[in-house]
Amino acid sequence: MGRSVRMIWLPILLLLLLESGMASDYLMGLGSYDITGPAADVNMMGYANTDQVTSGVHFRLRARAFIVAEPQGKRVLFVNLDACMASQLVTIKVLERLKARYGDLYTGKNVAISGIHTHSGPGGYLQYIVYIVTSLGFVRQSFDALVDGIEQTIIQAHDNIRPGSVYVNKGELLDAGINRSPSAYLNNPAAERNKYKYDVDKEMTLLKFVDNEWGPVGSFNWFATHGTSMGRTNSLISGDNKGAAARFMEDWFDQNNSGSTSSDVSEPNRIPRRVSNIIRIANDNHHELLELAASFESLPGKSTTRFLSLARRVRSVLRQADRPKFVSAFCQTNCGDVSPNVLGAFCIDTGVPCDFNQSTCGGKNELCYGRGPGYPDEFESNRIIGQRQFKKAVELFSAASEKLNGKIDYIHTYVDFSNIEVTIPKEGGGTTTVKTCPAAMGFAFAAGTTDGPGAFDFKQGDNQGNAFWKLVRNVLKTPTKEQVDCQQPKPILLDTGEMKQPYDWAPSILPVQILRIGQMIILSVPGEFTTMAGRRLRDAVKKVLTSGSSKEFGTNVHVVIAGLTNTYSQYVTTYEEYQMQRYEGASTLYGPHTLSAYIQVFQKLATSLVTGKPVEPGPQPPDLLDKQISLLTPVVMDATPIGKQFGDVSADVPKNAAFKRGDNVTVAFWSACPRNDLLTEGTFALVEILRGKDMWEPAYDDDDLCLRFIWSRPSKLSAQSHATIQWIVPQTAAAGVYRIRHFGASKNLLGTIKHFTGTSSAFVVA
Repeated sequence: MGRSVRMIWLPILLLLLLESGMASDYLMGLGSYDITGPAADVNMMGYANTDQVTSGVHFRLRARAFIVAEPQGKRVLFVNLDACMASQLVTIKVLERLKARYGDLYTGKNVAISGIHTHSGPGGYLQYIVYIVTSLGFVRQSFDALVDGIEQTIIQAHDNIRPGSVYVNKGELLDAGINRSPSAYLNNPAAERNKYKYDVDKEMTLLKFVDNEWGPVGSFNWFATHGTSMGRTNSLISGDNKGAAARFMEDWFDQNNSGSTSSDVSEPNRIPRRVSNIIRIANDNHHELLELAASFESLPGKSTTRFLSLARRVRSVLRQADRPKFVSAFCQTNCGDVSPNVLGAFCIDTGVPCDFNQSTCGGKNELCYGRGPGYPDEFESNRIIGQRQFKKAVELFSAASEKLNGKIDYIHTYVDFSNIEVTIPKEGGGTTTVKTCPAAMGFAFAAGTTDGPGAFDFKQGDNQGNAFWKLVRNVLKTPTKEQVDCQQPKPILLDTGEMKQPYDWAPSILPVQILRIGQMIILSVPGEFTTMAGRRLRDAVKKVLTSGSSKEFGTNVHVVIAGLTNTYSQYVTTYEEYQMQRYEGASTLYGPHTLSAYIQVFQKLATSLVTGKPVEPGPQPPDLLDKQISLLTPVVMDATPIGKQFGDVSADVPKNAAFKRGDNVTVAFWSACPRNDLLTEGTFALVEILRGKDMWEPAYDDDDLCLRFIWSRPSKLSAQSHATIQWIVPQTAAAGVYRIRHFGASKNLLGTIKHFTGTSSAFVVA
């Protein structure tokens, strides 16, 4: 009897042992949510151009998150935002919500919130004055869209936690970024520069997330290039090149939703689309299609519910299959001096290259602009740079084979960067002690860059300043002699670190953080490191982790910088680059030894990560929400001309219209201010395709780069407005009968919000 029992249990025990051997090392979950924000009237964050105000949507912005946890241990949470940068205030409020929902599971120690650095998203969500001057102060709607969206993203990721594995892969991408401040880079020591083949980092590092049951469910990658493919005059909300790359990769995977990555990756010259593969037109006879289209005239605007906008979205969560949604994020790293405008910088008046040292044209910075690969079409440049990142990510994703193994860990502290004593080596041997300074911005900050030139007579490379602007500066705050000496050779234009009225103009207390997933190390930095500054920081941390006293990592450790994370404090250059006082040096807030201070702090954190010894939490940053001032005028009311309704077509497609792929189909509607309802997870614009004789299927929406929602009013104070919807017919569009719809929400004098929709006449794509 005993022998029989043993015989029965033996195969069961063997099966359990095999299953435990194949068991995943980690639990993981991914999530994604809409953070688009107000598509009208709000100044965009990035270029500090007061005329760059949102007036529509190029494509929607999203937050994307991953959680990786040990089954019975620690976890880390990383959130990537289609936003210019993280905000200290947003981070504080998100952490408060996570505390209320999950207790101490997610805290400032193990949560990182990072921005991709698009310059085409709504501003007004940071708490320090210098970053919200052009947005007329704090914009609550921008702030709430981010906080709400991040929270929903994290909830999704948390609810999706399942056993799985994480893989890492790296590869070079050569044609998506150039150095926009080469004269500053050349001031670094020749021996150091000779260690590197390029003057920008060309390496992309990618994580691939594989669910034990479903297979691949996501990817996050880090690559350095600025979010400035869309220029300083663009007014359509856009995730720029990294947001575009994420759209392409998520669509690519869903188009191959078996989870296999064996499909032809050589086709990223063709943007992946799922809809044209799903919908088939039974009868493609051109004459019959024209007759069919003629039977569908434009419909008058009518009242509807908000739900309809959500339900009609192409990627609506209401129509998703019963499997985890694939999430792909293209994260930012040390992009400080890296431009996506890879053709170089040229003078717009003469067409000749700009001055090498100051990026001027005849002494004027306003005429010097970088050119993207699709010049002069910034939309095409954005698509190309996004596509190049997408293509490389697919290659790395498909070939990823190195599995992450080992601890999940994290370490975090707050540091007052306005007065850090830093020990640095002296020439000839020994060490000396230097200090960082209270924040200040130099004259060259106002000159801007070749991605977005400044105004007036400011120039990059200015280490003197001029008397007139110093007088203007002194009206706000005259810097002390100690501050002037500390910031040398930077001539101070704005002494932001010592400006406290009506509240803080710039941060002094910054979060620094390391996240660990096995042999993967993520350095969360609250700013934009230049290429060489990032290299020095990565090397310093890697040296600590792989030193003789640390046998845990050996030599196999992957270190990436997550830029613009948890808060924002502008740029970090090397000491040598700082001396040149180009834009990045003038924007290095805490003086010439800022990078040395970061390296010292991160070396301490890395040492603590290895030894397991805790670090002091440091001084807490301020919560300035109650002090915020907003001067943005609210929406008072919307109106239409007598006899017109919201959603009525004001400019239709021509009768019996037939379009070819590549054509621009344009329709306009009487509309209302998009600030009345952000239509989060919905869409303002929709292209539908006729299936059969009378069933309309969603084909393209706000998430597609080919469809642009452009909002305008005849004058600034007018209550009337138009929504112009442009559809650039993709090469992948199926032949058939189409129509364009608009969704919106109007506000009356009593403040009542009513949703509406409008529909164009049908037309043919042949």
